[in-house]
Amino acid sequence: MGEESLKKRKGGDKGREDSQSIQKISYKYISFYFKVGLVSGICMIVGTIIGSGIFVSPKSVLANVEAVGPCLTIWAACGVLATLGALCFAELGTMITKSGGEYPYLMEAFGPIPAFLFSWTSLLVTKPSSFAIICLSFAEYASAPFYPGCDPPQVVIKCLAAAAIVVITIVNSLSVKLGSYLQNFLTAAKMIIVTIIIVSGIVLLAKGKTENFKDSFKDSKISVSSISLAFYNGLWAYDGWNQLNYITEELKNPYRNLPLSIIIGIPLVTVCYVLINISYFTVMTSTELLQSQAVAVTFGDRVLYPASWIVPLFVVFSTLGSANGTCFTAGRLVYVAGREGHMLKLLSYISVKHLTPAPAIIFYGAIAIIYIIPGDIDTLINYFSFAVWIFYGLTVLALIVMRFTRKELRRPIRIPIIIPVIVTLVSILLVLAPIISAPELAYLYCILFILSGLIVYVLFVHFKFNWPQKISKPITMHLQMLLEVVPEEEVSQ
Repeated sequence: MGEESLKKRKGGDKGREDSQSIQKISYKYISFYFKVGLVSGICMIVGTIIGSGIFVSPKSVLANVEAVGPCLTIWAACGVLATLGALCFAELGTMITKSGGEYPYLMEAFGPIPAFLFSWTSLLVTKPSSFAIICLSFAEYASAPFYPGCDPPQVVIKCLAAAAIVVITIVNSLSVKLGSYLQNFLTAAKMIIVTIIIVSGIVLLAKGKTENFKDSFKDSKISVSSISLAFYNGLWAYDGWNQLNYITEELKNPYRNLPLSIIIGIPLVTVCYVLINISYFTVMTSTELLQSQAVAVTFGDRVLYPASWIVPLFVVFSTLGSANGTCFTAGRLVYVAGREGHMLKLLSYISVKHLTPAPAIIFYGAIAIIYIIPGDIDTLINYFSFAVWIFYGLTVLALIVMRFTRKELRRPIRIPIIIPVIVTLVSILLVLAPIISAPELAYLYCILFILSGLIVYVLFVHFKFNWPQKISKPITMHLQMLLEVVPEEEVSQ
Protein backbone atom coordinates (compact mmCIF):
# COMPACT_ATOMS: atom_id res chain seq x y z
CA MET A 1 0.00 0.00 0.00
CA GLY A 2 2.86 2.29 0.87
CA GLU A 3 4.65 1.47 -2.39
CA GLU A 4 1.48 2.12 -4.38
CA SER A 5 1.01 5.39 -2.57
CA LEU A 6 4.63 6.29 -3.28
CA LYS A 7 4.21 5.40 -6.95
CA LYS A 8 1.08 7.50 -7.13
CA ARG A 9 2.91 10.34 -5.43
CA LYS A 10 5.82 10.02 -7.84
CA GLY A 11 3.35 9.91 -10.69
CA GLY A 12 1.68 13.03 -9.32
CA ASP A 13 5.06 14.74 -8.97
CA LYS A 14 5.90 13.77 -12.56
CA GLY A 15 2.54 15.14 -13.69
CA ARG A 16 3.24 18.42 -11.92
CA GLU A 17 6.72 18.49 -13.44
CA ASP A 18 5.22 17.92 -16.89
CA SER A 19 2.69 20.65 -16.21
CA GLN A 20 5.45 23.00 -15.10
CA SER A 21 7.54 22.12 -18.14
CA ILE A 22 4.58 23.02 -20.34
CA GLN A 23 4.29 26.33 -18.52
CA LYS A 24 7.97 27.02 -19.05
CA ILE A 25 7.24 28.17 -22.54
CA SER A 26 8.63 31.55 -23.35
CA TYR A 27 8.12 33.98 -26.10
CA LYS A 28 11.85 33.51 -26.70
CA TYR A 29 11.19 29.90 -27.62
CA ILE A 30 9.81 31.17 -30.88
CA SER A 31 13.45 31.18 -31.97
CA PHE A 32 13.27 27.37 -32.07
CA TYR A 33 9.84 27.37 -33.69
CA PHE A 34 10.03 30.05 -36.32
CA LYS A 35 12.38 32.89 -37.07
CA VAL A 36 12.02 35.84 -39.43
CA GLY A 37 14.77 35.70 -42.05
CA LEU A 38 16.09 38.26 -44.53
CA VAL A 39 13.42 37.65 -47.20
CA SER A 40 10.63 37.75 -44.63
CA GLY A 41 12.18 40.87 -43.09
CA ILE A 42 12.22 42.67 -46.46
CA CYS A 43 8.65 41.51 -47.08
CA MET A 44 7.67 42.80 -43.64
CA ILE A 45 9.09 46.26 -44.42
CA VAL A 46 7.75 46.46 -47.99
CA GLY A 47 4.45 44.86 -47.02
CA THR A 48 3.87 47.17 -44.08
CA ILE A 49 4.87 50.39 -45.85
CA ILE A 50 3.07 49.81 -49.14
CA GLY A 51 -0.53 49.82 -48.05
CA SER A 52 -3.25 52.36 -48.59
CA GLY A 53 -0.91 55.38 -48.47
CA ILE A 54 0.31 55.35 -52.07
CA PHE A 55 -3.30 55.16 -53.25
CA VAL A 56 -4.49 58.00 -50.97
CA SER A 57 -1.59 60.42 -50.34
CA PRO A 58 -0.71 61.52 -53.93
CA LYS A 59 -3.64 63.96 -53.92
CA SER A 60 -2.65 65.46 -50.58
CA VAL A 61 1.01 65.87 -51.52
CA LEU A 62 0.12 67.49 -54.86
CA ALA A 63 -2.47 69.76 -53.22
CA ASN A 64 0.23 71.30 -51.02
CA VAL A 65 2.86 71.99 -53.72
CA GLU A 66 0.50 72.30 -56.75
CA ALA A 67 2.98 71.12 -59.40
CA VAL A 68 4.33 67.83 -60.74
CA GLY A 69 8.04 68.53 -60.21
CA PRO A 70 7.90 69.43 -56.51
CA CYS A 71 5.44 66.58 -55.95
CA LEU A 72 7.86 63.95 -57.30
CA THR A 73 10.73 65.60 -55.39
CA ILE A 74 8.75 65.37 -52.14
CA TRP A 75 8.07 61.66 -52.70
CA ALA A 76 11.77 60.97 -53.25
CA ALA A 77 12.78 63.13 -50.26
CA CYS A 78 10.30 61.30 -48.01
CA GLY A 79 11.98 58.05 -49.03
CA VAL A 80 15.40 59.47 -48.17
CA LEU A 81 14.15 60.63 -44.76
CA ALA A 82 12.54 57.24 -44.08
CA THR A 83 15.82 55.50 -45.00
CA LEU A 84 17.86 57.80 -42.74
CA GLY A 85 15.41 57.24 -39.90
CA ALA A 86 15.52 53.48 -40.44
CA LEU A 87 19.35 53.51 -40.39
CA CYS A 88 19.18 55.25 -37.01
CA PHE A 89 16.82 52.53 -35.85
CA ALA A 90 19.17 49.89 -37.27
CA GLU A 91 21.95 51.09 -34.98
CA LEU A 92 19.53 51.13 -32.06
CA GLY A 93 18.13 47.71 -32.97
CA THR A 94 21.53 46.01 -33.15
CA MET A 95 22.78 47.84 -30.06
CA ILE A 96 19.70 46.96 -27.97
CA THR A 97 18.37 43.68 -29.35
CA LYS A 98 14.98 43.75 -27.68
CA SER A 99 11.58 43.68 -29.34
CA GLY A 100 9.23 46.60 -28.83
CA GLY A 101 10.58 49.20 -31.24
CA GLU A 102 11.12 52.60 -29.62
CA TYR A 103 10.18 51.38 -26.14
CA PRO A 104 13.48 49.72 -25.06
CA TYR A 105 15.54 52.51 -26.68
CA LEU A 106 13.73 55.25 -24.75
CA MET A 107 14.02 53.13 -21.61
CA GLU A 108 17.81 52.82 -21.97
CA ALA A 109 18.39 56.49 -22.88
CA PHE A 110 15.88 58.44 -20.79
CA GLY A 111 14.47 56.02 -18.22
CA PRO A 112 11.00 54.62 -17.61
CA ILE A 113 8.86 57.79 -17.86
CA PRO A 114 9.45 58.63 -21.57
CA ALA A 115 9.28 54.91 -22.36
CA PHE A 116 5.96 54.65 -20.53
CA LEU A 117 4.57 57.72 -22.32
CA PHE A 118 5.57 56.15 -25.62
CA SER A 119 3.89 52.85 -24.80
CA TRP A 120 0.85 54.69 -23.42
CA THR A 121 0.50 56.75 -26.60
CA SER A 122 1.34 53.89 -28.95
CA LEU A 123 -0.99 51.39 -27.33
CA LEU A 124 -3.95 53.72 -27.15
CA VAL A 125 -3.42 56.17 -30.05
CA THR A 126 -0.84 55.62 -32.77
CA LYS A 127 -0.83 51.85 -33.33
CA PRO A 128 -4.57 51.19 -33.05
CA SER A 129 -5.42 54.29 -35.10
CA SER A 130 -2.96 53.20 -37.81
CA PHE A 131 -4.52 49.74 -37.84
CA ALA A 132 -7.99 51.32 -38.04
CA ILE A 133 -7.00 53.69 -40.87
CA ILE A 134 -5.61 50.87 -42.99
CA CYS A 135 -8.63 48.63 -42.41
CA LEU A 136 -11.03 51.49 -43.19
CA SER A 137 -9.13 52.05 -46.45
CA PHE A 138 -9.44 48.34 -47.19
CA ALA A 139 -13.18 48.48 -46.51
CA GLU A 140 -13.69 51.47 -48.83
CA TYR A 141 -11.95 49.78 -51.77
CA ALA A 142 -13.56 46.39 -51.06
CA SER A 143 -17.08 47.81 -50.93
CA ALA A 144 -16.74 50.32 -53.81
CA PRO A 145 -17.47 47.80 -56.66
CA PHE A 146 -20.80 46.94 -55.04
CA TYR A 147 -21.95 50.57 -55.00
CA PRO A 148 -21.17 51.94 -58.50
CA GLY A 149 -21.77 55.63 -58.90
CA CYS A 150 -22.13 56.39 -55.19
CA ASP A 151 -20.27 56.16 -51.91
CA PRO A 152 -20.73 52.95 -49.89
CA PRO A 153 -22.75 53.36 -46.66
CA GLN A 154 -20.63 54.06 -43.62
CA VAL A 155 -22.12 51.13 -41.73
CA VAL A 156 -20.92 48.76 -44.47
CA ILE A 157 -17.42 50.26 -44.45
CA LYS A 158 -17.14 50.08 -40.66
CA CYS A 159 -18.45 46.50 -40.49
CA LEU A 160 -16.01 45.36 -43.19
CA ALA A 161 -13.13 47.13 -41.43
CA ALA A 162 -14.06 45.51 -38.11
CA ALA A 163 -14.24 42.09 -39.79
CA ALA A 164 -10.79 42.60 -41.28
CA ILE A 165 -9.38 43.49 -37.85
CA VAL A 166 -10.93 40.38 -36.30
CA VAL A 167 -9.56 38.04 -39.00
CA ILE A 168 -6.05 39.52 -38.92
CA THR A 169 -6.00 39.44 -35.11
CA ILE A 170 -7.02 35.77 -35.06
CA VAL A 171 -4.41 34.80 -37.67
CA ASN A 172 -1.58 36.51 -35.77
CA SER A 173 -2.77 35.08 -32.43
CA LEU A 174 -2.77 31.53 -33.78
CA SER A 175 0.68 31.39 -35.37
CA VAL A 176 3.78 33.49 -35.96
CA LYS A 177 4.49 31.34 -39.01
CA LEU A 178 0.97 31.73 -40.42
CA GLY A 179 1.08 35.50 -39.94
CA SER A 180 4.45 35.73 -41.67
CA TYR A 181 3.37 33.46 -44.55
CA LEU A 182 0.21 35.55 -45.00
CA GLN A 183 2.42 38.66 -45.04
CA ASN A 184 4.64 37.16 -47.74
CA PHE A 185 1.62 36.23 -49.88
CA LEU A 186 -0.05 39.64 -49.55
CA THR A 187 3.25 41.40 -50.24
CA ALA A 188 3.63 39.39 -53.45
CA ALA A 189 0.03 40.23 -54.39
CA LYS A 190 0.47 43.97 -53.79
CA MET A 191 3.73 43.99 -55.75
CA ILE A 192 1.72 42.69 -58.71
CA ILE A 193 -0.50 45.78 -58.81
CA VAL A 194 2.51 48.02 -58.15
CA THR A 195 4.29 46.36 -61.08
CA ILE A 196 1.22 46.70 -63.32
CA ILE A 197 0.95 50.45 -62.62
CA ILE A 198 4.70 51.04 -63.04
CA VAL A 199 5.00 49.01 -66.27
CA SER A 200 1.90 50.70 -67.69
CA GLY A 201 3.43 54.10 -66.93
CA ILE A 202 6.76 53.17 -68.54
CA VAL A 203 4.95 51.95 -71.67
CA LEU A 204 2.96 55.20 -71.86
CA LEU A 205 6.14 57.25 -71.42
CA ALA A 206 7.80 55.25 -74.21
CA LYS A 207 4.83 56.12 -76.42
CA GLY A 208 5.45 59.81 -75.80
CA LYS A 209 2.92 60.58 -73.04
CA THR A 210 5.15 63.24 -71.48
CA GLU A 211 3.09 66.40 -71.93
CA ASN A 212 2.17 66.56 -68.22
CA PHE A 213 5.87 66.73 -67.29
CA LYS A 214 6.62 69.87 -69.33
CA ASP A 215 7.34 72.92 -67.15
CA SER A 216 6.84 70.64 -64.18
CA PHE A 217 7.87 73.29 -61.64
CA LYS A 218 5.68 76.03 -63.14
CA ASP A 219 3.02 77.53 -60.84
CA SER A 220 4.30 75.54 -57.88
CA LYS A 221 3.58 76.73 -54.34
CA ILE A 222 6.85 76.50 -52.44
CA SER A 223 7.06 77.59 -48.82
CA VAL A 224 8.16 76.12 -45.52
CA SER A 225 4.53 75.56 -44.60
CA SER A 226 3.50 73.89 -47.87
CA ILE A 227 6.59 71.67 -48.03
CA SER A 228 6.14 70.61 -44.41
CA LEU A 229 2.51 69.66 -44.96
CA ALA A 230 3.41 67.83 -48.17
CA PHE A 231 6.03 65.86 -46.22
CA TYR A 232 3.41 65.18 -43.57
CA ASN A 233 1.14 63.46 -46.09
CA GLY A 234 3.94 61.75 -48.00
CA LEU A 235 5.47 60.29 -44.85
CA TRP A 236 2.11 58.75 -43.93
CA ALA A 237 2.53 56.57 -47.03
CA TYR A 238 6.05 55.63 -45.87
CA ASP A 239 5.08 54.91 -42.30
CA GLY A 240 6.17 51.45 -41.27
CA TRP A 241 9.86 51.98 -42.04
CA ASN A 242 10.65 51.15 -38.40
CA GLN A 243 8.40 48.11 -38.03
CA LEU A 244 11.17 45.50 -38.17
CA ASN A 245 12.59 46.87 -34.91
CA TYR A 246 9.47 45.64 -33.14
CA ILE A 247 10.44 42.01 -33.73
CA THR A 248 14.23 42.18 -33.27
CA GLU A 249 14.12 39.15 -30.95
CA GLU A 250 12.48 37.09 -33.72
CA LEU A 251 15.02 37.95 -36.44
CA LYS A 252 17.56 35.44 -37.63
CA ASN A 253 21.01 37.02 -37.21
CA PRO A 254 19.66 40.55 -36.49
CA TYR A 255 23.12 42.17 -36.80
CA ARG A 256 23.10 41.23 -40.49
CA ASN A 257 19.44 40.94 -41.46
CA LEU A 258 18.09 44.08 -39.78
CA PRO A 259 20.28 46.60 -41.67
CA LEU A 260 20.13 44.56 -44.88
CA SER A 261 16.33 44.44 -44.76
CA ILE A 262 16.26 48.22 -44.30
CA ILE A 263 18.86 49.03 -46.97
CA ILE A 264 17.06 46.83 -49.50
CA GLY A 265 13.45 47.32 -48.47
CA ILE A 266 13.02 51.09 -48.06
CA PRO A 267 14.90 52.21 -51.22
CA LEU A 268 12.82 49.61 -53.11
CA VAL A 269 9.66 51.23 -51.76
CA THR A 270 10.98 54.72 -52.64
CA VAL A 271 11.66 53.73 -56.26
CA CYS A 272 8.20 52.16 -56.49
CA TYR A 273 6.48 55.25 -55.07
CA VAL A 274 8.23 57.67 -57.42
CA LEU A 275 7.52 55.47 -60.45
CA ILE A 276 3.87 55.03 -59.42
CA ASN A 277 3.43 58.80 -59.19
CA ILE A 278 5.10 59.22 -62.59
CA SER A 279 2.63 56.66 -63.95
CA TYR A 280 -0.29 58.60 -62.50
CA PHE A 281 0.91 61.78 -64.22
CA THR A 282 1.21 60.07 -67.61
CA VAL A 283 -2.60 59.79 -67.81
CA MET A 284 -3.75 62.63 -65.53
CA THR A 285 -2.95 66.32 -65.32
CA SER A 286 -2.46 67.90 -61.92
CA THR A 287 -6.03 69.19 -61.98
CA GLU A 288 -7.47 65.79 -62.94
CA LEU A 289 -5.49 64.02 -60.24
CA LEU A 290 -6.75 66.47 -57.61
CA GLN A 291 -10.34 65.94 -58.78
CA SER A 292 -10.08 62.14 -58.74
CA GLN A 293 -11.92 60.40 -55.92
CA ALA A 294 -9.55 57.40 -56.08
CA VAL A 295 -6.33 58.00 -58.03
CA ALA A 296 -5.45 54.34 -58.62
CA VAL A 297 -8.99 53.52 -59.75
CA THR A 298 -8.99 56.45 -62.19
CA PHE A 299 -5.64 55.25 -63.54
CA GLY A 300 -7.05 51.75 -63.98
CA ASP A 301 -10.18 53.01 -65.76
CA ARG A 302 -8.08 54.94 -68.29
CA VAL A 303 -5.33 52.40 -68.87
CA LEU A 304 -6.57 48.91 -68.03
CA TYR A 305 -10.19 49.04 -69.20
CA PRO A 306 -12.00 46.59 -69.46
CA ALA A 307 -9.76 44.88 -66.86
CA SER A 308 -9.87 47.92 -64.54
CA TRP A 309 -11.43 45.74 -61.80
CA ILE A 310 -7.90 44.45 -61.17
CA VAL A 311 -6.96 47.71 -59.44
CA PRO A 312 -9.46 47.74 -56.55
CA LEU A 313 -8.94 43.99 -56.06
CA PHE A 314 -5.20 44.28 -55.63
CA VAL A 315 -5.51 47.48 -53.59
CA VAL A 316 -7.55 45.35 -51.18
CA PHE A 317 -4.64 42.89 -51.01
CA SER A 318 -2.26 45.79 -50.48
CA THR A 319 -4.17 47.25 -47.56
CA LEU A 320 -4.66 43.82 -45.99
CA GLY A 321 -0.92 43.20 -46.21
CA SER A 322 -0.18 46.50 -44.54
CA ALA A 323 -2.74 45.83 -41.80
CA ASN A 324 -1.31 42.34 -41.19
CA GLY A 325 2.25 43.67 -40.92
CA THR A 326 1.13 46.39 -38.51
CA CYS A 327 -0.71 43.87 -36.30
CA PHE A 328 2.23 41.43 -36.39
CA THR A 329 4.68 44.03 -35.12
CA ALA A 330 2.52 46.21 -32.86
CA GLY A 331 1.38 43.23 -30.82
CA ARG A 332 5.01 42.85 -29.72
CA LEU A 333 5.04 46.42 -28.36
CA VAL A 334 2.06 45.62 -26.15
CA TYR A 335 3.84 42.44 -25.04
CA VAL A 336 7.07 44.25 -24.10
CA ALA A 337 5.20 46.97 -22.19
CA GLY A 338 3.39 44.28 -20.22
CA ARG A 339 6.67 42.47 -19.57
CA GLU A 340 8.18 45.69 -18.14
CA GLY A 341 5.19 46.17 -15.82
CA HIS A 342 3.96 49.30 -17.63
CA MET A 343 0.74 47.66 -18.74
CA LEU A 344 -1.47 44.85 -17.45
CA LYS A 345 0.69 41.82 -16.66
CA LEU A 346 -1.65 39.61 -18.68
CA LEU A 347 -0.49 41.39 -21.85
CA SER A 348 2.99 39.87 -21.41
CA TYR A 349 1.69 36.30 -21.26
CA ILE A 350 2.44 33.77 -23.99
CA SER A 351 0.10 31.25 -25.59
CA VAL A 352 1.03 27.71 -24.52
CA LYS A 353 -0.19 26.15 -27.76
CA HIS A 354 0.78 28.76 -30.33
CA LEU A 355 3.86 30.48 -28.80
CA THR A 356 2.48 33.93 -29.65
CA PRO A 357 1.75 36.98 -27.44
CA ALA A 358 -1.97 36.34 -28.00
CA PRO A 359 -3.36 38.59 -25.20
CA ALA A 360 -1.34 41.56 -26.50
CA ILE A 361 -2.53 41.03 -30.08
CA ILE A 362 -6.17 40.62 -29.03
CA PHE A 363 -5.98 43.78 -26.90
CA TYR A 364 -4.52 45.69 -29.84
CA GLY A 365 -7.27 44.54 -32.19
CA ALA A 366 -10.00 45.43 -29.68
CA ILE A 367 -8.72 49.02 -29.32
CA ALA A 368 -8.55 49.38 -33.13
CA ILE A 369 -12.22 48.34 -33.44
CA ILE A 370 -13.15 51.02 -30.88
CA TYR A 371 -11.42 53.64 -33.07
CA ILE A 372 -13.38 52.52 -36.12
CA ILE A 373 -16.80 53.16 -34.57
CA PRO A 374 -16.70 56.99 -34.33
CA GLY A 375 -13.63 57.75 -36.45
CA ASP A 376 -12.96 58.61 -40.08
CA ILE A 377 -9.73 58.31 -42.06
CA ASP A 378 -8.79 62.02 -42.16
CA THR A 379 -9.28 62.58 -38.42
CA LEU A 380 -7.37 59.44 -37.52
CA ILE A 381 -4.46 60.37 -39.80
CA ASN A 382 -4.19 63.77 -38.09
CA TYR A 383 -4.02 62.19 -34.64
CA PHE A 384 -1.64 59.49 -35.79
CA SER A 385 0.88 61.59 -37.72
CA PHE A 386 1.22 64.30 -35.10
CA ALA A 387 1.75 61.87 -32.22
CA VAL A 388 4.04 59.44 -34.01
CA TRP A 389 6.61 62.02 -35.11
CA ILE A 390 6.98 63.30 -31.56
CA PHE A 391 8.31 59.90 -30.54
CA TYR A 392 10.25 59.25 -33.75
CA GLY A 393 12.22 62.42 -33.04
CA LEU A 394 12.64 61.54 -29.35
CA THR A 395 13.88 58.04 -30.22
CA VAL A 396 16.49 59.29 -32.69
CA LEU A 397 17.53 61.86 -30.07
CA ALA A 398 18.03 58.87 -27.74
CA LEU A 399 20.58 57.51 -30.20
CA ILE A 400 22.54 60.78 -30.02
CA VAL A 401 22.34 60.84 -26.22
CA MET A 402 23.55 57.24 -25.85
CA ARG A 403 26.60 57.99 -28.00
CA PHE A 404 27.80 59.98 -24.96
CA THR A 405 26.09 58.29 -22.01
CA ARG A 406 26.31 54.61 -23.00
CA LYS A 407 29.67 54.33 -24.72
CA GLU A 408 30.18 50.82 -23.34
CA LEU A 409 27.33 49.35 -25.44
CA ARG A 410 28.42 47.25 -28.40
CA ARG A 411 27.43 48.84 -31.72
CA PRO A 412 27.62 46.37 -34.64
CA ILE A 413 26.31 49.20 -36.82
CA ARG A 414 27.57 52.75 -36.24
CA ILE A 415 26.16 55.46 -38.51
CA PRO A 416 27.61 58.98 -38.87
CA ILE A 417 26.29 61.27 -36.12
CA ILE A 418 25.04 63.77 -38.71
CA ILE A 419 22.27 61.34 -39.77
CA PRO A 420 20.44 61.25 -36.41
CA VAL A 421 20.95 65.00 -36.06
CA ILE A 422 19.22 65.61 -39.41
CA VAL A 423 16.37 63.23 -38.59
CA THR A 424 15.83 64.86 -35.17
CA LEU A 425 15.66 68.35 -36.68
CA VAL A 426 13.25 67.25 -39.39
CA SER A 427 11.07 65.56 -36.76
CA ILE A 428 10.87 68.82 -34.80
CA LEU A 429 9.84 70.62 -37.98
CA LEU A 430 7.19 68.03 -38.79
CA VAL A 431 5.67 68.32 -35.32
CA LEU A 432 5.62 72.13 -35.30
CA ALA A 433 4.58 72.67 -38.93
CA PRO A 434 0.91 71.60 -38.66
CA ILE A 435 0.48 73.52 -35.39
CA ILE A 436 1.81 76.72 -36.97
CA SER A 437 0.27 76.29 -40.44
CA ALA A 438 -3.15 74.89 -39.58
CA PRO A 439 -3.70 74.90 -35.82
CA GLU A 440 -6.49 72.59 -34.67
CA LEU A 441 -7.81 71.48 -31.29
CA ALA A 442 -7.01 67.88 -32.26
CA TYR A 443 -3.30 68.59 -31.73
CA LEU A 444 -3.96 70.04 -28.27
CA TYR A 445 -6.10 67.04 -27.33
CA CYS A 446 -3.32 64.74 -28.50
CA ILE A 447 -0.71 66.51 -26.34
CA LEU A 448 -3.02 66.44 -23.32
CA PHE A 449 -3.63 62.72 -23.81
CA ILE A 450 0.12 62.01 -24.00
CA LEU A 451 0.73 64.02 -20.81
CA SER A 452 -2.17 62.29 -19.05
CA GLY A 453 0.01 59.20 -19.15
CA LEU A 454 2.10 60.85 -16.41
CA ILE A 455 -0.84 60.58 -14.00
CA VAL A 456 -1.27 56.90 -14.83
CA TYR A 457 2.47 56.29 -14.41
CA VAL A 458 2.70 58.00 -11.03
CA LEU A 459 -0.35 56.24 -9.59
CA PHE A 460 -0.04 52.72 -10.98
CA VAL A 461 3.62 52.24 -11.92
CA HIS A 462 5.62 54.40 -9.51
CA PHE A 463 3.46 54.09 -6.35
CA LYS A 464 1.98 50.74 -7.44
CA PHE A 465 -1.44 51.14 -5.90
CA ASN A 466 -2.67 47.72 -4.83
CA TRP A 467 -6.39 48.07 -5.41
CA PRO A 468 -6.18 47.75 -9.24
CA GLN A 469 -4.18 44.54 -8.78
CA LYS A 470 -6.79 43.15 -6.40
CA ILE A 471 -9.47 43.83 -9.00
CA SER A 472 -7.47 42.55 -11.95
CA LYS A 473 -6.08 39.40 -10.28
CA PRO A 474 -9.23 37.23 -10.57
CA ILE A 475 -9.90 38.62 -14.05
CA THR A 476 -6.33 37.76 -15.09
CA MET A 477 -6.67 34.26 -13.69
CA HIS A 478 -9.88 33.52 -15.61
CA LEU A 479 -8.55 35.06 -18.83
CA GLN A 480 -5.34 33.06 -18.43
CA MET A 481 -7.33 29.83 -18.30
CA LEU A 482 -9.60 30.90 -21.15
CA LEU A 483 -6.76 31.92 -23.48
CA GLU A 484 -4.34 29.23 -22.24
CA VAL A 485 -1.47 31.65 -21.67
CA VAL A 486 1.39 31.70 -19.16
CA PRO A 487 3.87 34.36 -17.98
CA GLU A 488 7.30 34.43 -19.58
CA GLU A 489 9.04 34.69 -16.20
CA GLU A 490 8.36 31.01 -15.57
CA VAL A 491 10.96 30.06 -18.17
CA SER A 492 13.75 30.98 -15.76
CA GLN A 493 12.51 28.72 -13.00
